[in-house]
Amino acid sequence: MKKLTRRHFGKSLAGTVAGAVVSVSFPPMAFAKSAEPELLRFPPNFVWGCASAAYQIEGAVNEDGRKPSIWDTFSHTPGKSFQGQTGDIADDSYHLYKEDVKLLKNLGAGAYRFSISWSRIFPDGTGQPNEKGLAYYERVVDELLKNNIAPYITLFHWDLPQALPGGWQSRDTAKAFADYAAYVSGKLSDRVGHFFTINEFGSFTDAGYQTGEFAPGLKLPDAQVNQVRHHAVLAHGMAVQAIRANARTGTQIGLAENAAAYVPVIESREHIEAARRATREENASFLTAIMESKYTDSYLQHEGANAPKVEAGDMKIVGSPIDFVGLNVYSPLYVRADAAPAGYKVEPQQSSYPHMASPWLTIGPEVIYWAVRNASEIWEPRALLITENGCSADDMITADGRVEDTDRVMYLRNYLTHLHRAASEGYPVKGYFLWSLLDNYEWTDGYSRRFGIHYVDFKTQARTPKLSAEWYREVISRNAVG
Repeated sequence: MKKLTRRHFGKSLAGTVAGAVVSVSFPPMAFAKSAEPELLRFPPNFVWGCASAAYQIEGAVNEDGRKPSIWDTFSHTPGKSFQGQTGDIADDSYHLYKEDVKLLKNLGAGAYRFSISWSRIFPDGTGQPNEKGLAYYERVVDELLKNNIAPYITLFHWDLPQALPGGWQSRDTAKAFADYAAYVSGKLSDRVGHFFTINEFGSFTDAGYQTGEFAPGLKLPDAQVNQVRHHAVLAHGMAVQAIRANARTGTQIGLAENAAAYVPVIESREHIEAARRATREENASFLTAIMESKYTDSYLQHEGANAPKVEAGDMKIVGSPIDFVGLNVYSPLYVRADAAPAGYKVEPQQSSYPHMASPWLTIGPEVIYWAVRNASEIWEPRALLITENGCSADDMITADGRVEDTDRVMYLRNYLTHLHRAASEGYPVKGYFLWSLLDNYEWTDGYSRRFGIHYVDFKTQARTPKLSAEWYREVISRNAVG
């Protein structure tokens, strides 16, 4: 039998089957050659913004009365960060904030989530407030409002004042945080409508006090780590109450949590239920405790004698009602139904799993849908915001001054497509904050990882929009992804 090449096969599909001659033809297909792909539109008034954090962008660590945070101390400790790099200068946004607001305006962003350095406001953590520190943030807020960009303020993004005795090991730190939250919200809520208490509990409790990877770099026994975790969620609840008591009526209060996000291996009833169970149980010490005003029985049983010591009334404070839940969403964890008592099993990650420039940042766009869906169905929050989503990439400036970060555009397009699914199914997701506006100081990775949609030359502080900034501007202008 004569072997057909693909060219001959494509020209005519004819042959002999069981002695019969078979001729196959296909009807012509009509294409609208000039038609544009249909856009995936988000609900009206969907909030589009970018996010940043004080220690990662501000610099000016010794100016206008600011005193060291634990990250100043930690980053200056030999061996703790990439090539010993620190946030002393970072993006110098303390001086260049007007330029950064222009970048937001050029994107068409309607909101900007940024954090306040606690040690700029209370250099010693408590005591007399520093008016120059507050004045800086008033200037930032006013500049944003002048450009029709809503400020969303995070009160704590890991930079604890070094002067606080015992750090998060001390219950007094929770009270100090509430006092700080009361002061800032009282001064700024006439212009700021949204406050986040705390960003990513595990990143400063577990990474700071259990593994020692982050500031203050301690490796404590499990019982002490659990107590640190409890002080953190207690601080959140105390801050919620303090803001309610001191801020303008109508101020919206929430948190930004990098909750462990579980995706069913198959979208079938039993695996979907397994993902829901895993979301609740595996976030027991933080988001579940806050949303349910209690620690789950399974968490307490698992920890046994290492469980946190809880004083009377603590859990009611921890569960103080909030107006929205912020979710920082990056990488998925896959889960399947299982006969174990928990009802689920978390799948191991394959060594071949795709990731971005940061090895920990594995790619799984569907995670943003399931993060929203699981949180919505378990706790029924009033509103949800994606408070961080983005990726690192090996960005390089071309000879003509461009940064063609097509891999970041790929990542963002796919994640936003799945976020659109959540919004179109009626889950209460109200906004999205891309991480990050700028390349910045990336904690222990120093300046070796770039997460921004604007390239920063850290020698000159020049900002260059990347292809991803151009793409995101188009998303915002259309209120749609395509």
